[in-house]
Amino acid sequence: MDQVFYSSSHGIPDAVLRNMFEARKSVFVDLLKWDVPVLDGRFEIDQFDDEHAVYLVLADCRGAHLASARLLQTTRPHILGNIFASLCEGEPPRAHDIFEITRFCLDRSLNARDRRVIRDNLVMAIALQGLDMGIRRFTAIAEMSWFQQILAFGWRCTPLGPPQASEGTLIAALAIEIDNKTPALLAQAGIRPIPSSPRDDARLAA
Repeated sequence: MDQVFYSSSHGIPDAVLRNMFEARKSVFVDLLKWDVPVLDGRFEIDQFDDEHAVYLVLADCRGAHLASARLLQTTRPHILGNIFASLCEGEPPRAHDIFEITRFCLDRSLNARDRRVIRDNLVMAIALQGLDMGIRRFTAIAEMSWFQQILAFGWRCTPLGPPQASEGTLIAALAIEIDNKTPALLAQAGIRPIPSSPRDDARLAA
């Protein structure tokens, strides 16, 4: 499957961003039934989708959404720090080099084989983007089934507190350490690197 990687640090076409917000609505609202804002009945956009958010998008050659994620600065308002701080045994981690991974979204149109490939590519893209941005740690919130997958990716993860019930499911917060060894750890666990593309940043295409 042809894939193009976009990062908002290098510019994302408006059509690709619209497709991302539509895909988020399809996954998080239509499928998972999250109670989050929807704009014009089509786009899942919340209060954290501002000029400070960093978006990573995998799309096909026509710009159709395949997968995406949003990175939020923890020194600014973010989901763990401002809504789910009780998931942390101490204070939620905050620093200029700590970002929160949110809205990890795999398109519902993907078949099982492509879904695994695209998921792995997005995970590697997040790690490499973190290195490019000087990020040393990510935080995230996940339901327990997804939480177990994240732990199995091979990178160094630490739970930030015990799981808690939220809207009929268990969720937990975790921290992911990022350094120059992270891509190799992911690869050893079977997370394949993202493919090269004319739109890719040189480091991300490596």
